[in-house]
Amino acid sequence: MGKLLRGLVVLGLVFSAYAQAADVSDEPKSAKMLMYIQPIEYTHPILLWHPYQGYWFAPGPIVEVVAKDKLTQAYGNVSVCEGQQSGKVLVWLRPRMFYNPQVQLFYGEVTASVYSGVGKFITSYEGESKLHGRLDIKAEERIAQTFTLAIDSMVEKMQADQALQAMLNQSAMVADNELTPCSMVTLLPVPKVRVTSF
Repeated sequence: MGKLLRGLVVLGLVFSAYAQAADVSDEPKSAKMLMYIQPIEYTHPILLWHPYQGYWFAPGPIVEVVAKDKLTQAYGNVSVCEGQQSGKVLVWLRPRMFYNPQVQLFYGEVTASVYSGVGKFITSYEGESKLHGRLDIKAEERIAQTFTLAIDSMVEKMQADQALQAMLNQSAMVADNELTPCSMVTLLPVPKVRVTSF
């Protein structure tokens, strides 16, 4: 009976430790910067037009990969906004792309709208780029390169803003009520119509 009781106690301790570990892993994570891209950028492709052929693509996945890499290099702890995460700032990225077949140029633009606290708008930064290339030759690669150049321009403008740098580099602990939750994005103003060119 004593061995059985000891075995049950050990088993109970193991389950208790497992439950505590699960609770810790389920806690919302906090990041220095949260990155948000509207779901429509993933689900509704846009058309780059050419007289003889068009190219459809969804900008969300391309911009997410490039922007997360570039923002992480610049600011360190950057997460894609999902679930109950929170961070010092929320950066809402809006990508746009246009192709001019006459001069064979890709035009890219990525706008970063920065929010702090519970939805307080700080400012916006626009990164623009253009890249020569044909739509019928390695279009996906050209699109990624164009967005990369636009994001580089955007990040450069963000880093030049001393007020943003000071806010992100605060050494003091940030209070929980000053962290931007991902759930806040539903309260942000959403453009009614997304145009496919500019």
